[in-house]
Amino acid sequence: MDVQAKIKDTVSNNKVVLYMKGSPKFPQCGFSSVATQILTACGVEYVTIDVLQDMDIREGIKQYANWPTIPQLYVDGEFIGGADIMRSMYQSGELQTLLAKA
Repeated sequence: MDVQAKIKDTVSNNKVVLYMKGSPKFPQCGFSSVATQILTACGVEYVTIDVLQDMDIREGIKQYANWPTIPQLYVDGEFIGGADIMRSMYQSGELQTLLAKA
């Protein structure tokens, strides 16, 4: 399976997916840490993919969403954004509403 197909499969078969650096317990960058804190605060179950474990995924995810940075959040197969967008949506309540529908 090629990288783009693997990513599509992951985001299609999981309600909430966060591509990040590290893991929720040990994030490897500040933005990934913020992203996991926001999702935890929302009380939602989510799948994480550590892009540091697979360079093909790390580069492929940037192409998949045409978004140059990590973390990247996907809800119901749709790209939502990175940490700054997640923070803004969380502060406005928009993220909680979106996640509740998922």
